[in-house]
Amino acid sequence: MNTFYIDSLEQIDDVAKAFLAQYTNERVIAFYGEMGVGKTTFIKAICKALQINDTVNSPSFAIVNEYHNIDNDIVYHFDFYRLKEEEEAYDMGYEDYLYSGNYCMIEWPEKIASLLPDGRLDLHITEESDGRRKLTVEKQ
Repeated sequence: MNTFYIDSLEQIDDVAKAFLAQYTNERVIAFYGEMGVGKTTFIKAICKALQINDTVNSPSFAIVNEYHNIDNDIVYHFDFYRLKEEEEAYDMGYEDYLYSGNYCMIEWPEKIASLLPDGRLDLHITEESDGRRKLTVEKQ
């Protein structure tokens, strides 16, 4: 288990780079945290560090967004908040994404808990009493 702290938004890009430097081989990352804690914001910072050219935003209604960097590497960004049952993930072909070898950033992974692959990173974001964010990373 590893822990990172974000004291301010000015620091988020540095934390994203440090996170990626620490976890160079893991491609599936499940983001846990309350609504508004900063999951999408941290995903944007990770995508910036990966030199994604596309606009990064939450795929709340589309469920998945696909982003590309200058080398045409792909990042998939999921938001499963609106799923009512796991079977909906089957309908979208979740396996093709999660086992593609590309980065997969998953918001609200608890909605597809039994479908998540081994070897992923679980990243829990919490807000501390002083307002800073604590990121706890655990390999599964």
